[in-house]
Amino acid sequence: MEITISLPDTIARCLEAKWGDLERRSLEALVLEAYREGSISAGKVRELLGMNTRLETDAFLKAKGIHLAYDEADFEADRQTHEQLQREGKLKVR
Repeated sequence: MEITISLPDTIARCLEAKWGDLERRSLEALVLEAYREGSISAGKVRELLGMNTRLETDAFLKAKGIHLAYDEADFEADRQTHEQLQREGKLKVR
């Protein structure tokens, strides 16, 4: 799904100067709010924001002042990611 937000050019330029990429910032805000209210898991946060590891996701959420809740769904998502990385040869297990 694609979502379009209309902003006056002057405001968009001002926000872009302060925040950088407005599309990314908007996506992050949406994902953070969905995580805060329990609509998505940390695994989904990682997937939606294109992060590679749980640690990267944890650091992102921590920087935004959000404490993590790690549940069974998160564990399963991490397990699946681990298996996928192993199959793709991107993760070596010792």
